[in-house]
Amino acid sequence: MKLVYVFLLLLAPLLASCQQLLRPIDCNAIYQQNKSKPSGVYTIYPNGKWSAVKVYCDMASEKGRWTVFQRRMDGKVNFYRGWKEYKTGFGNPAGEYWLGLDNIYYLTKNKKSELLVDMEDFQGKKVFARYSSFSVGAGDGFVLSVSGFINGGAGDSLTYHNGQKFTTFDRDQDKWPWNCATSFLGAFWYNSCNYANPNGVYRLGTNSTFSAVGVTWQTWKGRDYSLKTISMKVRPVQ
Repeated sequence: MKLVYVFLLLLAPLLASCQQLLRPIDCNAIYQQNKSKPSGVYTIYPNGKWSAVKVYCDMASEKGRWTVFQRRMDGKVNFYRGWKEYKTGFGNPAGEYWLGLDNIYYLTKNKKSELLVDMEDFQGKKVFARYSSFSVGAGDGFVLSVSGFINGGAGDSLTYHNGQKFTTFDRDQDKWPWNCATSFLGAFWYNSCNYANPNGVYRLGTNSTFSAVGVTWQTWKGRDYSLKTISMKVRPVQ
């Protein structure tokens, strides 16, 4: 009996390792399996074997391993959606999509993670903002925790949103007297209201007809310039 017990103890790490190979929790786990894997769409399991979801893995930017949870690039997906869809996710991981608040929570649960926000304007200039600490809380608020800003030319438009709950047009959890999601046609961790609106209306560059409703990052291009691309991605800190 003791021999069986010892055998099981020795076998447990191997079984755990095999499970990780079969069901990677994030893009970092996929990278660790094979460091030559290219960027692309992969299946991950943020919360165990029944939580399979397809994501875009960025294996190139800043040494790779990034799990992309938000991406805008061509305006083909409508991001003005309600709470249920922002909680579970929507879109196409090969194009524009939102991974879902539940999945973002599981990706950052119980481990220190960092955030990279890549963006590009319609003139082809690319910049980024990086944060050494990033997580999303549990419960109906999905409170944002972000700190440790590193400037890649974009400036810091996210720290203003630190500590805020997530707001959609049908669930107002911001600090403004009115609903920020309704007023700025998006959904985000709004404060009163935003310096960043990555889930706003996809527009073509500068347009002040309706102020600040585009895909904006205020500290780079201002409130009335809607970006060509933006992606938000997370990975565990090594």
